[in-house]
Amino acid sequence: MEFQQGQQLELWGGVECTINRVGDEYFEQLERTGHIVRTSDFERFARLGIKALRQPILWECNPSHRSEKERWEWARTALTELAGLGIRPIVGLLHHGSGPGSTSLLDPKFPEKLARYAQQVATRFPDVVDYTPVNEPLTTARFSALYGHWYPHGRDEHSFACALLNECRGVVLSMEAVRQVNPSARLIQTEDLGKLHSSPALAYQAEFENERRWSSYDLLCGRVDRKHRMWRHFRWAGVAESELEWFLEHPCPPDVIGLNHYLSGERYLDEHVTRYPAETHGGNGKDAYADVLAARVLRDGASGPRAILQECWERYRIPIAVTECHNGCTREEQLRWFLEVWRSAEQARLQGADVIAVTAWSLLGSFDWSSLVTRKNDDYEPGIYDVRSDPPRPTALASLVHDLAAGKNLSAPVLEVQGWWHRPRRFVYGISIDESGKAEPAPIECINSEYPQVRPALIIGSNSILGRAFAHACEVRGIPYRGLTRLDVAEPVSMRRAFRELNPWAVINAGRYTRVDIPTPSYTSLREEREGARQLARECEQRGVQFLTFSSDLVFDGGKSDGYVESDGVAPVNAYGESKAEAEKLVQKEMPAALLIRSGPLFGAGDEFNFVVRALRCFATGRPFSAAHDLIVSPTYTLDLANACLDLVIDGERGIWHVANQGQVSWAGLAAMAAQFAGVSSKTLRSCTVEQLALRVTLPRYSALTSERGVLLPRLEDALGRFLCDYKNAWEASDPQTLAA
Repeated sequence: MEFQQGQQLELWGGVECTINRVGDEYFEQLERTGHIVRTSDFERFARLGIKALRQPILWECNPSHRSEKERWEWARTALTELAGLGIRPIVGLLHHGSGPGSTSLLDPKFPEKLARYAQQVATRFPDVVDYTPVNEPLTTARFSALYGHWYPHGRDEHSFACALLNECRGVVLSMEAVRQVNPSARLIQTEDLGKLHSSPALAYQAEFENERRWSSYDLLCGRVDRKHRMWRHFRWAGVAESELEWFLEHPCPPDVIGLNHYLSGERYLDEHVTRYPAETHGGNGKDAYADVLAARVLRDGASGPRAILQECWERYRIPIAVTECHNGCTREEQLRWFLEVWRSAEQARLQGADVIAVTAWSLLGSFDWSSLVTRKNDDYEPGIYDVRSDPPRPTALASLVHDLAAGKNLSAPVLEVQGWWHRPRRFVYGISIDESGKAEPAPIECINSEYPQVRPALIIGSNSILGRAFAHACEVRGIPYRGLTRLDVAEPVSMRRAFRELNPWAVINAGRYTRVDIPTPSYTSLREEREGARQLARECEQRGVQFLTFSSDLVFDGGKSDGYVESDGVAPVNAYGESKAEAEKLVQKEMPAALLIRSGPLFGAGDEFNFVVRALRCFATGRPFSAAHDLIVSPTYTLDLANACLDLVIDGERGIWHVANQGQVSWAGLAAMAAQFAGVSSKTLRSCTVEQLALRVTLPRYSALTSERGVLLPRLEDALGRFLCDYKNAWEASDPQTLAA
């Protein structure tokens, strides 16, 4: 099809498919998300309303994972599926990779080798029209040949220039080879188009970087002549004139310019390095400076996607598509970013720019981009779907992109709040800087006062350990909320008045009773908690309000030897567990769409009496501490729990979910682990049996949790380490008498 100016803005899709190399180790996204063996994904994508899919048929396919035969069979299956679904493929050949092990970005024959592969693809699949031979040439060259992150790990300007020119020449030769098979083939050329801002003293560096960012497009369009600033730079870097002249003789302008724009792409350079932490410090050999996100310091904010789309249109007058749109953040911020990019595309169109599509990226999320895919930390960022569930679970982004593509009106309270990159909370360094470079103290944000008219989330039990975690998470994430310390079940009139006055879009019942070791005195409190959950569920059902409430691992009897999942039958062995099991039934009866979370024992900030803190206080003061080695649990960090549950609420999830940090440990093991992480001796730990503890209640010997619906939280060791960072300074600065208090 031809791209006609004025046609409706299309929704495209893309799957993170990087196979990058670090040393001799390959990092492959398609296997880690499971897409490589799950053809059902294509029908899943089609339901979103996408018109085109960035489909990898990668040259740098890791031979240790698949044979050549398997590569082509998978590609044929994928393209057949897409054809049946009416989705156009945009075939990518190299995605942040360096090619097979027999070549590299610095190989003089790299372009010709890539072109031979492109011809193989085109010959096998002659009906394919749209190609991206090399994704983000400039970015890949920077990461592989200037910064040294990826193979071949160059760290100099000459290597960078050679890699970039090799990639761009590979694009030209690949399109020549493809067009020999299909003369109507189109080039969809992608690039991560960021932008640099700076203090006045570093304007020269910003000007250079802002010119260099266009290099891949300018080379392909035949613009880098002797008058072009990058000609001089490439020559300075050791590139021969004949290599640059080749692009003037072989122009290959894109049919569509694909812009990949991320919040992290706009930077600010500041010579006042003492304003910023050491990890931001760098320089160019002439001046030292800090390199930080522009949104974190600029008083008026970064330029943003609309301005960058307009810049690109004014420079090239070639149709534009946003070919990646992703924010690795919490769910509401992902929604806010995609909506801002979509609306920016619409605004750019109104101003005359021929923007044809926005791409939902990455449909299946991605792994370890927090470390630039240089380590396998299993740090997963969900996308339109969350692959931690089987099959992949649609997140709130799925509804958003579908509705945008269908032209539907959007209505969600979390979308009425600006993204963090617009709010005062973005000023993490405590300063805001104007365009002249002048810094002033940053404003302080209070989300409830900033957005008083937005429907809030209502937190019941806001003074509990879990309620405080939810309040903190809402404040950080920009989700307006209101808190009630408790619910008086004897006063339903008061409850209804609160609903009328606050008009919440969601209710979070966080008043979880935690004293499970008191059998009889806690019964009244447990009954009140149970009845409160039931009445809240009834009220939310009648008003169409989302409801989140909490249960416990103690609804199980401990008879299993592996983790309990949501479908396991409940069989409580104490009054607390019985009350929780009964509350689950009552809530589900009153409101089948309620979200009901079971977690393990909680630990978190603001609770000086949780098990971990009590153990460390004893160890720090040399007092004995007894813990059972035959009670196995899944301890759960309250901040992790609150954030995951907020995502589930925004996603509109329902039913029972098990949400606990991954792993299982005995109480004695947890105490020892906490001591190790905190750097204190656990020699006073008394590991004993549950009988020796002489508890007043019966506890299940095994109540560890896992999930058949989706494992959402990080490992216990990771959570415990983060929790202890909040406490470490306190006990190191305190004397034993204070710790013992």
